[in-house]
Amino acid sequence: MSVHAAVDGPNGLGGSSRPVTIHDLRAAKQRGERFAMITAYDANAAALLDELGVPVLLVGDSLGMVVLGYDTTVPVTLDEMIHHTRAVARGARRALVVGDLPFGTYQDGPSQALASATRMLKEGGAGAVKLEGGGPMVEVTAHLVRAGIPVMGHLGLTPQSVHQFGGFKVQGRDDAAADRIVADAQALAEAGAFTIVIEGVPAELGRRATEAVAVPTIGIGAGGHTDAQVLVWHDLLGLTSGRLPRFVKAYADLRSEISGAVKAFVSEVADGEYPGPEHVY
Repeated sequence: MSVHAAVDGPNGLGGSSRPVTIHDLRAAKQRGERFAMITAYDANAAALLDELGVPVLLVGDSLGMVVLGYDTTVPVTLDEMIHHTRAVARGARRALVVGDLPFGTYQDGPSQALASATRMLKEGGAGAVKLEGGGPMVEVTAHLVRAGIPVMGHLGLTPQSVHQFGGFKVQGRDDAAADRIVADAQALAEAGAFTIVIEGVPAELGRRATEAVAVPTIGIGAGGHTDAQVLVWHDLLGLTSGRLPRFVKAYADLRSEISGAVKAFVSEVADGEYPGPEHVY
């Protein structure tokens, strides 16, 4: 399996100017080509990530915690998701934009899910939707796929179920739970899901789930054997404060950079240094 980023390959996901499709992602798995997915919540971030060749942009309901200040993803509304998805879709020209269906907008069954997903595509401009869970969500997935809506599954630690889990805890630690996650992955793939996010599980379970399905798996806290990896934009840039999950790697420390810039601006305004002669008309 190749460990090179998609943006490096002339013939891979990052090597073409045409829009990325769900079929490109499956073909990448067949080639053994790993790829990255990054969350985006606004047009500016989407445009930059698109320019850099990131093939999949997830407008995650994580925006509730990262952008809107909620304690969990549960309060996020469909209108809020559509608002941010529309912004990301404006910024992206090539990347596949996936919009999360928030809690309470699909759990009631196929009809509710179809109405929500239709809005996400028509109003939000998404190219696909993501929903959490297996079991009854398998039929929901099949219903959406039959209606022509690409679906990304999500198993393991599903944040919308945080109250049921009793917190953000690693899932699939015992054999029965692990077997259930693998079975759900297979069922979602058979129902037509084009990718499956595997979150917060032991690395060995991430490997098992990946080997059990023909569609790509996208790991987040699921070890290094999944077909792709996803991180939250703010986390990988070092913008998030407080304790981070073990799986997060900050590739920059923009929080410190921004702090220095803001302090310099405040100081120069107070001292009368800004604006200088070169900044006035």
